[in-house]
Amino acid sequence: MSSVSERFLRYVSFDTQSDEASETCPSTAKQKLLGAALVDEMKEMGIKDAYMDGHGYVYGTVPGDPSLPTIGLIAHMDTAPGCSGADIRAKIVSYDGGDICLNEEQNIWMKESDYPSLAANRGKHLIVTDGTTLLGADDKAGIAEILSAAEYLLQHDVKHATLKIGITPDEEIGRGADLFDIKGFGADYAYTADGGTIGEIEYENFNGAGAQVVFHGRSIHPGSAKDKMVNSQYIAMEFQSLLPAAQKPEYTDGYEGFIHLVGMEGDVENSTLNYIIRDHDMAKFQCKKEVMTAAAEYLNRKYGDGTVELNIRDSYFNMREKVEPVMYVVERARKAMAAVGMEPRTVPIRGGTDGARLSFEGLPCPNLCTGGENYHGRFEYIPVEDMELCVKMLVEILTNV
Repeated sequence: MSSVSERFLRYVSFDTQSDEASETCPSTAKQKLLGAALVDEMKEMGIKDAYMDGHGYVYGTVPGDPSLPTIGLIAHMDTAPGCSGADIRAKIVSYDGGDICLNEEQNIWMKESDYPSLAANRGKHLIVTDGTTLLGADDKAGIAEILSAAEYLLQHDVKHATLKIGITPDEEIGRGADLFDIKGFGADYAYTADGGTIGEIEYENFNGAGAQVVFHGRSIHPGSAKDKMVNSQYIAMEFQSLLPAAQKPEYTDGYEGFIHLVGMEGDVENSTLNYIIRDHDMAKFQCKKEVMTAAAEYLNRKYGDGTVELNIRDSYFNMREKVEPVMYVVERARKAMAAVGMEPRTVPIRGGTDGARLSFEGLPCPNLCTGGENYHGRFEYIPVEDMELCVKMLVEILTNV
């Protein structure tokens, strides 16, 4: 029997970074390597129907009492594209306060003054990186906690609901629910184990979209460029200047949305800016898209039709309207949290989850904490004790009959 931390450390040894530029599913073949390992592990623990489909989705069942609801637990195997997930060198440190030296050779420190959440974890054992990669707790912690809960049910004679397990690829690039087999999954409702700090339960998320803006210029030798050259990079910068300066993620919190520039590349002839657009409020979400459309139209009038190409694609919508009619799903999680000693807190997700898409497709799916902090970056960490508590929470959800 593996502990939840042992499982987690094993999973983060797999590089599962997804790739938004890829058109395949999964977007990176390496995700299937972890998927295959998970299937082997699930079968070894007694999940007889465990399998991975051709798109990298992993499924399995722990049969339970047929008189109880069938409950799904879902996590994702990919890590965020914005920070390396290869050759992760994780370690466990006993934390008694102060700053943590992640990498003595490169003098990389995680400072309590920069990350005040550390103070709440004094006396715990933190899993951290060496400061050169992300950790992957988003969402390999969720996978480890789900499989640890499943193993508990298989090894203990306790009445419990039937558990349906789903592990998805490509959640970090907004495609985790694209090919999820809801009908075959067979759950009455589900939870994603893809949240953060202990006690958080989330059933409100951003409406989300992605935008790609392509700028076309005209290159010519700079020595004879007067009145001839059109530099696409300058037009790209002008486009960015037309967007509301205060609506950037570094200036927003709570229910405030943003337009976030996540990538840029270019030369004189062609440049590309990639954005994500987020807001909890649908009207404000649509307004952000309209602002970007207006900026593109203005520049096309200024520099000529076809200078700017804007493509906006919706990714997911706020699940609140789909979860509120079935709030007993949320209440079940709250009771489970309280039963294991957590203080339940309902907070809005400043992001999205597979659960948002799945909720709109007929599977109510709030999001639960996994215990991690500082996701998507080099200073990500997760307390061992909080992972263990999350396993107890999941077991309680499934056994609270």
